[in-house]
This record gives sequence, structure tokens and C-alpha cells, in this order.
Amino acid sequence: MPPAARHLLLLLYLLAAVASTAGAAEVDALLAFKRALTTIPPDAAGFFATWDGAAASPCKFTGVACDPRGRVTAVSVRVQGVASKSVPFDDICSSLPALTTLALPENALAGDIAGVVACTNLQELTLSFNGFTGPVPDFSPLKNLRILNISSTSLAGAFPWKSLLSMPHLTVLSLGDNPFLKPTPAFPDEVTKLTNLTALYMSAANIGGAIPAAIGDLTNLVDLELSDNNLHGAIPPEITKLTNLQYLELYNNSLTGALPAGFGQLTKLQYLDASMNKLTGSLAEVRTLTRLVSLQLFYNGFTGHVPPELGEFRDLVNLSLYNNNLTGELPQSLGRWAQFNFIDVSTNSLTGPIPPDMCKQGTMLKLLILENKFSGEIPASYASCTTLQRFRVSKNNLSGAVPEGIWALPAVNVIDLEGNRFSGGIGDGVGKAKALTILRLAGNHFTGAIPAAIGGASNLEVVDVSNNGLTGEVPESVGKLSRLGSLDISQNSMVGPIPASIGACSALSTVNFARNKIDGVIPDELGDLPRLNSLDLSGNRLSGGVPASLAGLKLSFLNLSDNKLVGPVPEPLAIAAYGESFLGNPGLCATNGHFLRRCSPTGTDGANKARTVVTCVLAAMAVLLALLGAVMYLNKKKKAANKLGGVGGKVLWNKKGSWDLKSFRVLAFDERDIVAGVRDENLIGSGGSGNVYRVKLGDGAVVAVKHVTRHAAPAATSTTAASATMLPRSKSTTNKTSARWCREFDAEVGTLSRIRHVNVVKLLCSITSDDGAASLLVYEHLPNGSLYDRLHSDGLGLGLSWADRHDIAVGAARGLEYLHHGCDRPILHRDVKSSNILLDEAFKPRIADFGLAKIINSSSSSGAGNGNDSSSAGVVAGTLGYMAPEYAYTWKVTEKSDVYSFGVVLLELVTGRRPIQAEDGGGGNKDLVDWVARRLDTRDKVVSLIDERITEDWAKEEAVRVLRVAVLCTSRAPSMRPSMRTVVQMLEDAAVGREYTAAALAQAGKLLQVKVVT
Repeated sequence: MPPAARHLLLLLYLLAAVASTAGAAEVDALLAFKRALTTIPPDAAGFFATWDGAAASPCKFTGVACDPRGRVTAVSVRVQGVASKSVPFDDICSSLPALTTLALPENALAGDIAGVVACTNLQELTLSFNGFTGPVPDFSPLKNLRILNISSTSLAGAFPWKSLLSMPHLTVLSLGDNPFLKPTPAFPDEVTKLTNLTALYMSAANIGGAIPAAIGDLTNLVDLELSDNNLHGAIPPEITKLTNLQYLELYNNSLTGALPAGFGQLTKLQYLDASMNKLTGSLAEVRTLTRLVSLQLFYNGFTGHVPPELGEFRDLVNLSLYNNNLTGELPQSLGRWAQFNFIDVSTNSLTGPIPPDMCKQGTMLKLLILENKFSGEIPASYASCTTLQRFRVSKNNLSGAVPEGIWALPAVNVIDLEGNRFSGGIGDGVGKAKALTILRLAGNHFTGAIPAAIGGASNLEVVDVSNNGLTGEVPESVGKLSRLGSLDISQNSMVGPIPASIGACSALSTVNFARNKIDGVIPDELGDLPRLNSLDLSGNRLSGGVPASLAGLKLSFLNLSDNKLVGPVPEPLAIAAYGESFLGNPGLCATNGHFLRRCSPTGTDGANKARTVVTCVLAAMAVLLALLGAVMYLNKKKKAANKLGGVGGKVLWNKKGSWDLKSFRVLAFDERDIVAGVRDENLIGSGGSGNVYRVKLGDGAVVAVKHVTRHAAPAATSTTAASATMLPRSKSTTNKTSARWCREFDAEVGTLSRIRHVNVVKLLCSITSDDGAASLLVYEHLPNGSLYDRLHSDGLGLGLSWADRHDIAVGAARGLEYLHHGCDRPILHRDVKSSNILLDEAFKPRIADFGLAKIINSSSSSGAGNGNDSSSAGVVAGTLGYMAPEYAYTWKVTEKSDVYSFGVVLLELVTGRRPIQAEDGGGGNKDLVDWVARRLDTRDKVVSLIDERITEDWAKEEAVRVLRVAVLCTSRAPSMRPSMRTVVQMLEDAAVGREYTAAALAQAGKLLQVKVVT
């Protein structure tokens, strides 16, 4: 062999040896990565099956790509759900020198990422949707990067913006949903130097300042997302240079001014969302954006008309313009061309007829145009819109008969026609609306009878046909509506009796038949409704007596006035709380005679005299026995008091003073029974407003007693506390201050005592010592504890199905709505949390501790008594994890503060997590709102937030809908949070029709894209 040939052969052997060694090193590096994984889900086992240590080369590993020389150039482990405590980036970078792509998105990888900067040939680095922590490294060594995606992680600290200047070829920069990044007060100039960018995702990245004019230099941008930041100022006119834009998302900032002149030049735009800002001006610039698929500009201040050109947009499927100041008519051709499925233009001043063709393609899901000035009739075309789920046209000027097919739409969950001028009858087709849960027809001119067919709408939960011209009788078929919770037929001309079948509606909590012409007797079956809380039968022609069965109900509101009732009122109902409930019934009487005339004795004179003698003798004997018992009882108490001492001992007992008891309900106990039970061994909770005791009475009944704290400590309560640590009365308190506090306490308690709602804990009485040193509030006792315990205590949460959780959410929301909107003046809770939501024997929720923060503040805040119904400095109102962010700098509580706190409760119900929860691995505590916020995206990740104990597909979809409500409630800006009235409606709508499929669940992650709040 010639020498040259020998040399060539030797060189080939050497190259083969080097290649073999390099291949082995690459295999080892990849297997080291696999070994670092602490969890490989079963679904990912097949992915890693080819990662075999016996392989000479890694080029056949799944997810691995090589160049022609056999060197690894790409490692892609995408959406496998694998977990690790760290990733060996140092080994990967040193052993894979040709690596250009490292993509590990949507897993559960943790640890820091500092070592990745050693992969200097990288062109793509995608680490998004993982749990990486630690500081963001200086990316300057990665000069060849074209894609940098570190969105939705737990990376912290300041982002190294200057390192971006080393990446002139960058086309994709995704940094969004990183809540732990240090706030950037001004938009980083370095970003505007990246002129090759096609996608810039910086939503929820703690960016402040104004959008710079230099944004117009990024002319290659296709996707620009800056939502959920602290941006302010106007949208710069230079943005009109971005003529390649298809996606522009600016929602939930503080942007002001009009859409800039020339905005209509962005003719490639398909998705535009600038909602939840402070934008003004007209929508004229939108006229030329003919490729729009989704237009969302809700919660702004836009004025003028909706451009008629929108009616010719052939791709438009979603139009959301609610809560603006728009006027004029909607384009009559709107929705004619595309597979239009959603419109919400509520709360504007729009006029004219409803466009007739929005369901022409048969894909319409939701039609929401409430609170406008629309006129004319409902177009007949919607009677055949079989996909329609929500039809809400309330509070307009619509008239005429409702097309018959509307009543029978098979998928409709909500029909809301309230507050218009509709006429005609309620169609028999309503019995075919099997998915219908809410029927609101109040305030119209409907006539005729309620059709008997309504009993076929078996999922109905709310029926409100009040204030119409309805006649006829209440149909017997109403008894088939087993899920019906509220029935209101007041202010009509209904006749006939109340059907006995109503007793089968076991879910009924509200019945209002007031101001009709209903006659006959009150059926005993009303007393069989276990959840009935409000009963109004006033202003009718009812006769007979008040059924004894009503005495067994726990009614917060009762009105039987202005009828023809006669006879004695059952003694449990003849109390101050119902003092005006029987007016206008001259034939009624009561044995105690306090609020009604005293019942007269009946029968012959002889019999009356005999009964009188017997009664007197028995009464005398009873008095003697009572006196004897009282003497023995007082002696016993005196001995106990002398033995146990005063307030600071084992029992709360004022040896020398007396107690003032104010009763708000019928009581089977007195102040001595309560005071004797306030012992250390009966303590069940403590928090910022006082200690809570479980007191068992002599007859076996149980009540909850709160010893109200006179002065509260200036620190927030703990997350788990149900109520607050009792603090002793300050000896330095002056008599004047004490007297003022007592007056304010009495006034506030008087207000709280008048609250009557099924979802608010009942206040039975207050007890105050004569010197004002001790004040007790006595409540009904709820046997199933708090929502916090049920969700977060070991074992207890397993008993709460999603249906239970949703019912609790709706009930608690209704209670809070009542406090905000249903009282003479709004009552702020000030400490909404899951431990202040108590559960009765049927797991129905009751709001507790409402309004107590104001009582506490009145004695500890210098601003007390100023008439401002908000908390002020001196006492922290709220609990860590639940307090609205603005409280940190305003020290004031508003209705929107309560809404924020309730949003946290909703997040607890959906995720099963505590409001502040320690991270696995000792990574500190995580705030639930932030934890959820950094995981919200449009890539089907939303479902992963749901509590693993919620397993059914339909339940998961409902949970996603409730999650959407929670996100709105926990918006940083108070003005962006819905009212509790709106929250109730959204939560009710979230469960309309529980017939979902797995295919629908696959789309659940996209639900948050359409941010509906009406």
C-alpha cells in the first residue's frame, strides 16, 4: 500500500474514532437529562422508549435531530408533562456543541437556567410553561438566537434587556406571563431595536410606561401582544406602520385617547383586542379592517356609531363592544357572511332593530344586546337558531310578540327579555326547551296564562314573569320543576289557588306571588320546602288561616299582608321580625298580642268560665314553680360566678353588672345561657373581629357566639382564621369614647339584624354588658363548618363535588350581592374569605362576619363616624391572600374590594389551592392570584389549573367558565371588576346546560379569550 493511502486510511480511522467518542458523549448527555426527570407520565413513556443507552448514536432518539455528520442539532421535548427538579444544561451544552434548537415547553421542569447560555450555537431556545426559577441569565452569548421563548415560568429578578442587543437575528421574543420579573417602569428601548421580530409576546410582564413611537420600526411584526401590563398614554400613531400585523392584543392596560389616524391601514389584522382600557373616540378606523375575525373593545369609552362596514366583514365571528357609549344602529347585514357565533354590545345606547342574519350560518351561540335602546320586534330568523345558548335582550325598547320558536330552542340556557314592551303570550314551546335554566320576562306586556307545558322545561332554575298582564291560574305542572330555585309571578292578574304541587319544588328558595288576584287557602305544602327563604303572597285574595307548617321554615322574609286571612298566627311567626307581615288581614290574631290583636276566647259562657278557672289555677301553679326554679337557678349561678371569676377566667360572667339582650328572632334562651357558655373549652375560632364560641343550650340546640373585639390589632388576619383573637378592653378608653362606641355598635348591629337572606348567616340577638365592656353577637350555628375547612382539610374536600362547589359559589355570590345591592344602604363585608363562608346541613352557603370590620374600625380609627363607608387606616380590613392590591396604598375598602376577595374564593373552588400556599420543594409561599395568572394562556393550559379532584368532563368545562369569572373579579384595576350582581349572573350562566362532551372540553382553554361580563 502506498504511503499516501496508508496515511488516508489512518486519518479515516481517527475520524471514525472521534465520531464514535462524540456520539457516545451525546448519548450520555441526553440520558443524563432523562435521568434528571423525576416524573415521566405514562403518556410520555413511548416518547422516551427510544432513548436507549445501548445506542451508538442519539440520532434515532424521538425528539432528536442530527446534521449529516451525525451531530445532534435539535432536542425537542414538547408538551410531554415530564417533571424535574433541575435540568443539566451545563452537560447538554458541553456535550452537544452543534445544538441549534433546544425546545422543552409545557412540562414541569424546575431549577435555574443559567447554564443554558453555554449553548452558544442555539438558534431556538423555548423553555415556556415550566417551573424554572432563579434569575434570568444574561443571554448575550447566544448571538445566533432567532427564537427566545421563556414565557409562563417562575423566573425572577430584572430581565437583562441589554442582552437583546446581541441577538440581531431574533424573530420571536416571548417573555409574557412571568409575574415575578422585576417591574420595568418604561418600555425597554432594546426591544424596539429588534427589527427582524415577527412575534413579540410581552403580556403580563410587569411593563410600564407608554408604548414608544419606535414600536413602528418593527415592521415585520405579525403578532404584537402587550396585554395585562401597566401601559398608559395613547396608542402611538407609529403603530400604523406595522402593516403585517395579524394579531394585536392590548387589553387590560390604562391606554387613553383614540385609535390613531391611519389605524385602518393595518388591513391584515385578524384579531384586535384593546378592551379594558380608557380609549375614547369613534370606531371609524375599524371600517377598513375587513379581515377581522375577532373584534373586542369592551370596557372603554368609545362613542359614535358602529361602522356599517362591519356588516360586510366576511370572516368576523366575534364582536364584543359592551360597556362603551356607542349610539346609532347595528349594521343590518352583521353576521350574514361568516360563521358568526358571538355578539355582546350590551350597556351602550344603540338603537334601531336587531340585525336579522346573525344566525344565518347556523353557528350563533350567544346574542347579548341588553341595556340599550333597540326597538322593533325580534326577527323571526332567530326562532330557528338551534345553536343559540344565551339570548339576552333585556332593558331595551323591543315590542311585539316573541316568535314561537324562540321558546323552544333546544340549546338555549338563558332567555332574558326583561324590561321591554313585548306582548302576546308565553308560547307552549317553552316545555321543549330542555336546556333552559333561566327565564326572565319581567316588566313587559305579556298576557294570557302561564302555559302548563312549562313543566317540561325540567332544568329551569329561575322564572321571573313579574309585572306583566298575565291571567289564569298557576299551572299544577310547576311542581315538576324540581330544580326551580326562584319563582316570581308578582304584579300580574293571576287568579285561582296556589297549587299544592308547589311543595314538590324542593329547591325553591324564593316565592313571590304578590299583587295578583290569587284566592283560596295557603297550601300546607309550602311548609315542605326545606330551602324556602323568602315568601311574599301579599296583595291577593287568600283566605283561611296561616298554616302551622310555615312556622317550621327558616324564612328571612315573609309578607302575607293585604289578604283575607283569619284566625291565629302560629306563635313562632308572631314576632317582631315579621311585625308588618300580616297587616291588612283584620281577621288575624295572635296569642301574645304584641303585633296583632289578641285572640279572643271562644265557646259558651259556662265553658269559658270553667276554662278560665282552670287556666288561672294552672297559671298560679306554673308561676310558683317558675319562681322556685328561678331561685334555685340564680343560687347556682351565683356560686359558679364566685368560683370562676370575671372576664379573664374560664367563663365570661359579670358578677355585679347586668346584661342587655336585644332579640331579633324568637329565642328559646336568655342571656345567662349564652354568657355561661362563653368558656375557653368552647372556643372554635379567632380572628380580627373577636373570638367565636360554640355554645350548647339546655335543650340541645347549638348557637355560635362571637365576643366582639373592642380594639383590633393593626395587622392582617391569617389565612386560616375564621374570626379574630380577642383583645382586652383598653383601660385608657374614656367614658366618652366608650359611650360613642356603644352607640355605633348598637346602630351597626341594628342594621345587621335587619338582614334577611338565605345565604347570609342569621343574627339571633346581641348581648351587651351594662358598662359596655363586653359585647356578644349570637348567630345560628352551621353544622358543616366553613368552606375553607371543606376544601383544604385532609379528607373533607373529597366530599365536595363540582356541582356542590358551583352551588356554593352561586349561593355565596347571592349573599354578597344582597349585602351590596339589596339593603337600604350597601353593606361592605370587608373580609370575604372561604373561612367566612359557612355551610349548613345541606351544604348551602351562608356569608358570615359581614360588616363587623366597620364596628371594629369605629373605635380604633380616627376617621370613625365621618360617614364614609370605607375602611380607613388604623385597622387592616381583610386577610392576607384575599386583600385587593389597591388596599396597600389607599387603605380603603369598597364594593370592588369585596369582589376581589370573592374572586380569590372562586379560585380556591376551581383549583383546590389555598389563597397562599407553600410551594413544593421549599420554594416559599405563592399567592393564588399570581399563581393562576401566570398559567393563563391560549394554548389549552387552562384546564390544568383545575383541582384534580374534579374529574368529569362537563365539570371541568364549567370550572373553566367559573375561572373566567374569578379572573375578572381579581383584575388589578377596581374599575375592571364586575359588580356582585353581574358576578351572580355570570356564575348562573356558567352552569347552563350540563351536557358537555370531551370535544367541548378540548376547547375549554380558549374560553378565556372571550371575556364576557354581562
